[in-house]
Amino acid sequence: MSGMKKKNDIYGRALADYSDDSEQSLLMHTSYGTTEEMPVWYLFREYDDFPEMEKMALAVCDGKTLDVGAGTGVHSLLLQQMNKEVMAIDNSENAVKVMNESGVKATDCVDFFDLKEQSFDTILMMMNGIGFIGQLSRFESFLSKADELLLPGGQIIFDSSDISYLYEEVKTPEDKYFGEVSFQFEYKGQKDDWFDWVYIDKKKLSELAEKAGWFVYFLHQDENDQYLARLIKK
Repeated sequence: MSGMKKKNDIYGRALADYSDDSEQSLLMHTSYGTTEEMPVWYLFREYDDFPEMEKMALAVCDGKTLDVGAGTGVHSLLLQQMNKEVMAIDNSENAVKVMNESGVKATDCVDFFDLKEQSFDTILMMMNGIGFIGQLSRFESFLSKADELLLPGGQIIFDSSDISYLYEEVKTPEDKYFGEVSFQFEYKGQKDDWFDWVYIDKKKLSELAEKAGWFVYFLHQDENDQYLARLIKK
């Protein structure tokens, strides 16, 4: 998860404990009223456990790849196994430690927006990775930063979801984009700060990308309205 460095790093502590063979439950409190349990093992998956969407995302990564919000580094490790050059970043120091111990060769605990003087062919963000921008209003800034980091002809690969189903029985927010939510991690009875996240539906993504001068290609969509997108600058 990329963004400002975590103060308490509840998320990263859960990852570190799991890597030490002492799995604990990681809870996610949500702004839409439910508490969900994140199975930590899922963040340490092998390739055979990946859904088709993630396998496709790895297959279309070309050249040097920046893995944003890399978590445990599972995608970066697989790209390395494919003999592809990859740099993995996350804002959790514990997550970066886990990545290093797992064998990810190039890592950094850094905010995506703070990266400088580096160039990539692909920017990869998986597991609803674009959500780290927090609010829809930051998408244009994200594209500007991506354009700065990408080599000519470079691409952005990410997945996101249409979460309008959350509002089938409750009123859709009128004061903000419906895909903007907030989460709070809880681990071993301790809670981290709330943080903003955003899910972007396909129609809105197409509108925003077109306005900013990017082509959008939808590579995959599943039965849960989760999709894989590729963005290339016009």
